[in-house]
Amino acid sequence: MSGTSRAQLCFLLLSVTALRGHARFLDIQDNEISPEGLLSLLSNELKRELPEEFVYRRALRCLDMVAIEGQFTFTAERPQLNCAVFFIGEPSDIISIEYDSVNIDCRGGDFIKVFDGWVMKGEKFPSTQDHLLPLYERYSDYCENGVSRPITRSSQNVAMLFFRLHQSGSSFTVTFRKLINPFPCNVVSQTPEGSFTMVIPQQHRNCSFSIIYPVEIQIGELSLGQHNDLKRSILGCAGSGDFVELLGGNGMDTSKMFPMADLCYSFNGPAQMKVGCDNTVVRMVSSGKFVNRVSFRYRLLGHQELQQMKGNSVEDVCLRA
Repeated sequence: MSGTSRAQLCFLLLSVTALRGHARFLDIQDNEISPEGLLSLLSNELKRELPEEFVYRRALRCLDMVAIEGQFTFTAERPQLNCAVFFIGEPSDIISIEYDSVNIDCRGGDFIKVFDGWVMKGEKFPSTQDHLLPLYERYSDYCENGVSRPITRSSQNVAMLFFRLHQSGSSFTVTFRKLINPFPCNVVSQTPEGSFTMVIPQQHRNCSFSIIYPVEIQIGELSLGQHNDLKRSILGCAGSGDFVELLGGNGMDTSKMFPMADLCYSFNGPAQMKVGCDNTVVRMVSSGKFVNRVSFRYRLLGHQELQQMKGNSVEDVCLRA
């Protein structure tokens, strides 16, 4: 059985486990979680359906996923030293986290920190290459500035809350809201199937759309402005300053993933590619000189398709990662 097939099977088992409430089987390592464990949490959270006028409230777990707006409280029944909550919205959302009440001992070593993005297995999304802020500015520490800055907002549709509480009875409550982002950049997909249009309006930045599944990507439209074809032929797509690349890998950091294809010519599709990795990314690099746009669809690869891909160069790359 290939590494990706094993990951698929593990995901299915973990999804069933989470739905039965056996959270102890999730893989926690130093405030981090495996992609399979993360997906089981997300699968469980997305099944909740609530009326719009209802304010959703529930207790947080030490390892948790939150995809629905509401008010969330954690109360320590014993020392909790390595806890994390993953927040996720729709692709066009940014995340707002507001401290409502906090009862922790900052001087005694307790902390609550919000990270602008996600961290899994030591890898960060968005990567430092794709985020506008330096890494140290992406952390917000309640013990340092929570009173003066009770609300923290992310730059994309995912954020993360780390906390460490040494005493039983310590607690905090936060409110999670989703705000509209008119030009989404750096997105984690909630589902293994869907479509998206990424637009960078004359900004010098990089944007990545991450799908934490092995999928087939079908690009329907790519518009990258005008470039000198001679420059592109000599230097490749990277030399043009404006291009789209498809990446595959088994982690979250796009700078550590493997390039599967790059595109630097405008066209109306379709162009498609299967990527049998645990994480598939569509990444757009923009020089800021043009309005760049890419539209694509994606779908989950089936077990038989993954078996057929076994042994090809893409699959081997993912197995060795």
